[in-house]
Amino acid sequence: MDTGTDTVPKPNGAPKLRWYPLRVTYSRELKVKSVLEKDGVECFIPMTVKTETRHGEKIRKTVPAVNNLCFARGNRKMLESIFSDRGLKACVSFIWERTTRKPAIVPDKAMDDFIKVSETRYEDIVYLLEVSSKLRAGQRVRVKSGPFEGVEGTVVRVKRSRRVMVELPGMLAVATSYIPDTDLEVIATEKEKSLD
Repeated sequence: MDTGTDTVPKPNGAPKLRWYPLRVTYSRELKVKSVLEKDGVECFIPMTVKTETRHGEKIRKTVPAVNNLCFARGNRKMLESIFSDRGLKACVSFIWERTTRKPAIVPDKAMDDFIKVSETRYEDIVYLLEVSSKLRAGQRVRVKSGPFEGVEGTVVRVKRSRRVMVELPGMLAVATSYIPDTDLEVIATEKEKSLD
């Protein structure tokens, strides 16, 4: 996860926008998202479909896949100002990096891929709240075609099916639905690139 400062200006002088994971208390993530979006902040909450039985009838409901988590794209000072102005300070906080003691920042490519997988209409995508070292050890690939084209991640086997996992380190991961080998191309990791 990137923890660089967000005050690095863009060429036009505006601070660079970055994706910040936010911790939201008491499952108010949808309310917080709504407030932030009214202020022009791009937000994302991974959603999933759950089936509930009410009065003997099955009802499908779209709910947050992870409680108390929202992603917002902005710069730190702008977001802190909105939290303060909109009375959100009591229920929203940045997720902090332990080593740098700064708010965690999700790299744009990882967030773009995470959103692309999360927003597909396939119900068999899987959210992983804990990622074992065994899953991380898979081959790094890029999807060449299909609904996940361009997504980069690690090949994993989840629920007896080969998938591509996109991880947001320290938080969670999402695994695609089944992808055949023919739709994947191997990409070199940073460690492999340095050996060339």
